[in-house]
Amino acid sequence: MPELPEVERGRRIAEGAALGRRITSLRCARDNRVFREHSTRCFRHALLGATVVAVNRWGKQLWFELDRTPHPLFHFGMTGAFHVRGVTPLQLKAGPVEEPCRWPPRFAKLRLGFEDDGELVLVDARRFARVLLRDSPRSETPLCRLGFDPLHDLPAPAVFTAAIRARRATLKSVLLDQTFVAGIGNWLADEIAFQSRINPRRPACNLTVAECNRIRKTLKHVVETAVLKNADDTQYPIAWLYHHRWGRTHGARTSKGDPIEFTEVAGRTTAWVPQRQR
Repeated sequence: MPELPEVERGRRIAEGAALGRRITSLRCARDNRVFREHSTRCFRHALLGATVVAVNRWGKQLWFELDRTPHPLFHFGMTGAFHVRGVTPLQLKAGPVEEPCRWPPRFAKLRLGFEDDGELVLVDARRFARVLLRDSPRSETPLCRLGFDPLHDLPAPAVFTAAIRARRATLKSVLLDQTFVAGIGNWLADEIAFQSRINPRRPACNLTVAECNRIRKTLKHVVETAVLKNADDTQYPIAWLYHHRWGRTHGARTSKGDPIEFTEVAGRTTAWVPQRQR
């Protein structure tokens, strides 16, 4: 599932294609799961003729600020992504690989055409993406329920420590809780716990101040590094757990040779290293 770095990459792709341009054409797939709240007619009325003045992101949510209301709000779900002709699409660990020369791409759900003949396409093979319309995205659901964004709104150390120690759930559960921190998914939560050297099953309320500070510092570092690399996992540091955590491979080890164990925490498959994480 796309997490904060992948969605930020999508935001940059959309910004390059749409910012400052007027929407002149729109095609919606007949999919009442992706477009569960609004009809094609609603989207055509809302978007056609509007100009994109900003492309914003908070956590895993992404929206276009238009020169009029309402504004379109996007969530990529499990396999959603933006495609632009001539731009290599983001390929996730799980999901179909798109033929680079095929246009329009398969599984297109929304196609936005612009006055300069450019086109931005939302694709989603598994149909968990969502496209909504909101008059004030930041103050309406789902954004108003989200916690801080690590890139835009990381709390000060004392505030972060008090907030995380107020939770009785496991560290992994807290990191996955979008009402606490927006944008962290399964791989990021495992990476943060690994680099913080903390067992993901530890109750958050039992963490020390020093451990909380370490988690905050690691959270900031991992997210900023992944965003700096434009969510290109081939560019992530070789020491990251990320490179060894997929597929629950028997005998998996870190780059230093430490055994990786796989268990379930917070209802999610969790990779961790008992020799390192206490």
